[in-house]
Amino acid sequence: MKKSLVVLAALAACGAASAQSTVTLFGVVDAAVRSVSNKSESATAFGPVYAVKASRTELANSGLSSSRLGFRGVEDLGGGLAAGFWLEAPITNDDGATGVSAFTRRSTVSLSGAFGEVRLGRDKTATVYTEEQYDPFGDTGIGGSLIIDANETSVSGTGFGSNSGYKRSSNMVQYFLPPKLGGFYGSVEYALHERTRTSPDTLAGADRSSAGRHIGGRIGYANGPFDISASYAQNDTTFTTGTGAAAVARPGKISTFNLGSTYDFGVVKVFGIVSRSRDERDALNIFTQTPDLDLTGYLLGVTVPVGPGVIRASYSRVKYDFNRQQLFGAPVADPKANKLALGYVHNLSKRTALYGTIARVSNKNGANLTVGAGPSYASAFNAVALRPKTSTGYEFGIRHTF
Repeated sequence: MKKSLVVLAALAACGAASAQSTVTLFGVVDAAVRSVSNKSESATAFGPVYAVKASRTELANSGLSSSRLGFRGVEDLGGGLAAGFWLEAPITNDDGATGVSAFTRRSTVSLSGAFGEVRLGRDKTATVYTEEQYDPFGDTGIGGSLIIDANETSVSGTGFGSNSGYKRSSNMVQYFLPPKLGGFYGSVEYALHERTRTSPDTLAGADRSSAGRHIGGRIGYANGPFDISASYAQNDTTFTTGTGAAAVARPGKISTFNLGSTYDFGVVKVFGIVSRSRDERDALNIFTQTPDLDLTGYLLGVTVPVGPGVIRASYSRVKYDFNRQQLFGAPVADPKANKLALGYVHNLSKRTALYGTIARVSNKNGANLTVGAGPSYASAFNAVALRPKTSTGYEFGIRHTF
């Protein structure tokens, strides 16, 4: 009898503990028929002018929302404290090839309370949270953010292609302000580069590199239909000067500032964002200086509710500034691109939606942006260098969340 009472007490204690903890399986399955056509033409005025078209129609995933599978949980520690975790993996449900093999979307553990939340692990950066929040298409599908694409795409072999930590950063420590601060919200974050230091360091200075380190933060205010926020981030990078045996890795950094806002009038919600990034490079000496590369962009967008659905539209533009110092000859125009996107989402329920999107990107002066994960434009044709001109696409699909 006594042993039975002990067992019953233990079971009751376990039940009470489990009642204070929750674990949730969640995800998105999104598939669409997508068609993208990219056109290029020869980059030189000498010789014949070639126009090359690359096109593909496919069944793709992540047209409206990124397909994913995740686990999240929270435990009530008492006294207003809670511990939580979040593990989220990308999946490719169009072919089933990628499953829960790596939690590269988010993998964090956190402690929260009246003081706010401290979060450790891999997560989105502050600047990308802002970019996605003030774009009607977020960063998904062929209508997704041109500004984010530009920050991740190299131009003429240089530029922001090395900014691998622009969207997400690993080894990050974040702090989020608590809710209920009169509409104010914000966060700060720091990601460790985890590089080994030696003393003395190498002659080339490679041990002084902090590539992989990320510093960022965000502050915003939301009240009723109005929302505005600003964010800043700095990603430490490296770039190479010289070739062959003379190649030397040098430190650099890419800093980004953006400001975005929305206002919901009921019949229409307007979006706007401006962004500026600078790629700063530390050369060996004054004779080998590499000019900074600037990237500016803006977006204007709207969403219009129509019955159970919503119309989405946006226009965005980006421009690269190579800061060229040219004393002789005609000035060289800097690359730039613009994007127009239009779409409709029809909600069949709270978890299931049908959608369609069309989008077009126009490039000038060597910019090489496209509408999404379509075919690459041809880089050469009959040994003639090509430059991308336009990228056009459409997609129609279905998304289900659980």
